Amino acid sequence: MNLKKCPKCAGQHIVKSGIVKDRQRFYCKECAYYFTVDKLGKKIDDYYVTKALQLYLEGLSFREIERIIGVSHTAISGWVKEYGISRPGQAQYHPSYKVFSQEELVEFVQNNENLKGAGFIITEFGDKFMLIKWERFKK
Repeated sequence: MNLKKCPKCAGQHIVKSGIVKDRQRFYCKECAYYFTVDKLGKKIDDYYVTKALQLYLEGLSFREIERIIGVSHTAISGWVKEYGISRPGQAQYHPSYKVFSQEELVEFVQNNENLKGAGFIITEFGDKFMLIKWERFKK
């Protein structure tokens, strides 16, 4: 048998257990779990999962993160639930963000007026940079 372990308990005592929708079904004797072979599909790179969770913690909505990263908001919501991420209490601000090329970012940071009275972080997305900015003491 080509399968090495059960997807639920990682047990190695599995046997064939019929065919469902033209796919072989298996049974794990250790945990009594029925399963079929893994579907071949696309998997999102862990880099984007981490970036999405970081942006969520910074206060961006699922749909804003969807527009920036290009991953569906339902996937992002699932990751938040899967990893048990929760935001700290609601602050009195909503961060703003901008996406820059490297040259645009350097130009933005060189202007001192853009840096006064605000906190910001910069994160990289491939060949682009995203600046998340929030104003201090905003009422």
